[in-house]
Amino acid sequence: MATPQKITPFLWFSDNAEQAVAFYTSIFKNSRTLSVLRYTQDTHRPKGSVMTIDFELDGQRFTALNGGPHYKINEAISFVVHCDSQAEIDEYWDKLTADGGTPVQCGWLKDRFGVSWQVVPANIGALLTHPVNGARVTQAVLQMIKLDLNALTAAAEGH
Repeated sequence: MATPQKITPFLWFSDNAEQAVAFYTSIFKNSRTLSVLRYTQDTHRPKGSVMTIDFELDGQRFTALNGGPHYKINEAISFVVHCDSQAEIDEYWDKLTADGGTPVQCGWLKDRFGVSWQVVPANIGALLTHPVNGARVTQAVLQMIKLDLNALTAAAEGH
């Protein structure tokens, strides 16, 4: 038996967890819904409506809750998507901002459900800490909304 994931992100939605999970699992490869738990008659939500959904995004387990309007998702928590190419950055950026998502700055965006994402090159750490031109890369990132891998690489190379 496989060891369960030690830490699972738990996302609180007012009443659209099903739509959010369907959206996310359609974007990331190797993603699926694992289980759905429904409210019973003796709870504060309609009987039979979705309480929680356990799901995986590219093998990473998450749980979504329809918990009501008491708490709102905000930018204090974000998920980082490490991309191997500009094409992959563009793909995730376009899909996560679709249908009401909002580009922010420095590779950050907010999807239509209010969840914040950072869509970055896989080598962003190495680029930002480049021994000679890391500050130049940082300045380039600060000027961008969606990150441009070629421009960041050029900044790291001193161009």
